[in-house]
Amino acid sequence: MFRISHLLKTMTSDTPPKGPRSMPGPVVIWNLIRRCNLSCKHCYATSLDIDFSGELTTEQIKATIDDLKVAKVPVLILSGGEPLMRPDIFEITAYAKAKGFYVALSTNGTLIDESNIEQIKAADYQYVGISIDGLEEYHDEFRRQKGSFKASLKAVQLCKEAGIKVGLRLCLTRDNKHELEDMLKLMEEYNVDKFYMSHLNYSGRGKRNADRDAMFNMTKAGMEQLFERAWQHICDGRESDFVTGNNDADGPFMLQWAHKKFGGDPLYTQRLKNLEQHLINWGGNASGVNVANIDNTGTIHPDTYWWNHDLGNVKTDKFSEVWRDTQDELMQGFRQKPRPVKGRCAQCQYLSICGGNTRTRAFAQTGDAWAEDPGCYLNDVEIGIATELPATSEIEVQEIEVQQVG
Repeated sequence: MFRISHLLKTMTSDTPPKGPRSMPGPVVIWNLIRRCNLSCKHCYATSLDIDFSGELTTEQIKATIDDLKVAKVPVLILSGGEPLMRPDIFEITAYAKAKGFYVALSTNGTLIDESNIEQIKAADYQYVGISIDGLEEYHDEFRRQKGSFKASLKAVQLCKEAGIKVGLRLCLTRDNKHELEDMLKLMEEYNVDKFYMSHLNYSGRGKRNADRDAMFNMTKAGMEQLFERAWQHICDGRESDFVTGNNDADGPFMLQWAHKKFGGDPLYTQRLKNLEQHLINWGGNASGVNVANIDNTGTIHPDTYWWNHDLGNVKTDKFSEVWRDTQDELMQGFRQKPRPVKGRCAQCQYLSICGGNTRTRAFAQTGDAWAEDPGCYLNDVEIGIATELPATSEIEVQEIEVQQVG
């Protein structure tokens, strides 16, 4: 996760950065259930509204929570499918909270209503993330359910009224990019605490829709919107949190944006140097290091987008041992510094910031986890491996084609 607001706040003082981020254990994103009442086009879990076999029992989940404490996991993000479809979701939450975990709930929001909002409040989630992918027409079509937009927005309102920290979660695509500004206005209108924008990752149902990914220059424009809005909130003293995920090129692009915005002001000379060091300390992609995933059947993965790569299963293995002692070749690459990336990524001047970006896109496109990331939206000049671009780049040709077909 790329913490835009947290990083931009460092531009308000000359305080030097501390050392590289160090976590006692990984954040665990836990797909407790694969079943979902929606069938969203971008779903990495390829969920359906049916029961899936082999899912963990309540007691197996509790035993795993005990072991996650041994592994010094600080944060549990309970996801799905739709986690609220598990009858024992609040029992699981209470057990994790009693063990001292920071617990967040990732939901589509359509099952949150007046009948269960008090239970959700009593569960004391530190954060509830609700997915809304555009305005009503686009959201309902993307989520493949009429009325889902109104239901999810109602959930946001109920959470705010209940005093629950709530966030909007948006997956940016070429088709909803033009609605980003309206989504930011919606965030402000409902006084939403956090805005999370996910770049489309090529995995699960999202892989089959890779051609719908936002064009690179459109992605840059969207990122600039987030940077500007986050900075305006900071200047206004408004408490909000803007974050992104699934494209670690966001780090280098923030640094370039900051130099354009503040570079001419002597006040920011040291602060820009500090920002760069903050970004290096952040280190980019954390798959297999500071992020882990457990799926609905208990299988352990390097992150949520590596469901084709198994490390073990909590039914028979201890997560703490798998994560600490793995000799898995992919995991060894994740933990190597610098990572053994190839092509543009190996030559990039920002490798220490982005960490080689999201490896699942490279694997999906080439079959090689260490090939250059096809989802990096920075061009060769921006990453320092060329002095000028061709007169007409492939990206520009693609954009012309999009304009021609409307």
